[in-house]
Amino acid sequence: MTEQIVRCAWASSDLSIPYHDDEWGVPSHEDRHLFEMLVLEGAQAGLSWETILRKRADYRRRYKNFDPALVARFGARELEAMMGDAGLVRNRLKLESSVQNARSFLDLAREYGSFARWLWAYVGDEPVVTRRARGAALPASTDLSARISKDLRARGFRFVGPTIVYSYLQGVGVVDDHYAACFRAKEAVAP
Repeated sequence: MTEQIVRCAWASSDLSIPYHDDEWGVPSHEDRHLFEMLVLEGAQAGLSWETILRKRADYRRRYKNFDPALVARFGARELEAMMGDAGLVRNRLKLESSVQNARSFLDLAREYGSFARWLWAYVGDEPVVTRRARGAALPASTDLSARISKDLRARGFRFVGPTIVYSYLQGVGVVDDHYAACFRAKEAVAP
């Protein structure tokens, strides 16, 4: 008899299971991945994460493997091509904000040596770990996400409200919200 793997309740599809198992809540210190997740979380606003996971390969292609230096140089021609690409969320404000966010991302990385250094300083380089009972509601935002959101907006970032930022923090492992019974929670605390 095989033992069933217990996951966070939201991880139930062919796309969300590998994302949950391999990425969500895993600390990321790599700037390109941090930029990728910033773009994807901004694109997700008002949509399901499943929609974004379905489009992720198209985003990687169109966003030059999420190289912020290349994205920061996008102009009107690239934006129009993106608006015509069914593989992306074709919302002009979201697309324009991703280019502006690339520029702001680079500015912040230059100021701090890396975007990761700036981001992880908010938590003293240690992830915030919570362990709620399965089915318990996760917060939409926290004081931490509100502070980071405020700082990002002051630096010119867009589509970075406290709720989007909280989801981002979970996605890049600054916050580890795996439910207590989830196998990933058990792995994260195992010696």
